[in-house]
Amino acid sequence: MRVKCVLCDKIESIQDHSFQAKRLRNRPIHTYMCQGCHERIAEKTKDRLATGNFRLYRPVSNDDDW
Repeated sequence: MRVKCVLCDKIESIQDHSFQAKRLRNRPIHTYMCQGCHERIAEKTKDRLATGNFRLYRPVSNDDDW
């Protein structure tokens, strides 16, 4: 299956029967991002977290003992 990265428009091939290919076929909301873009975003996010000015909002879980 040929896929196109949403960020850099690079065209790559992935296996037709892989989980990622099935997800892209069945759910159009899912988009493909190449490994290079994925690593770049992860690195930039880690750098922003290290500065202390970046907040990553995660849902607050209420653990009630009742």
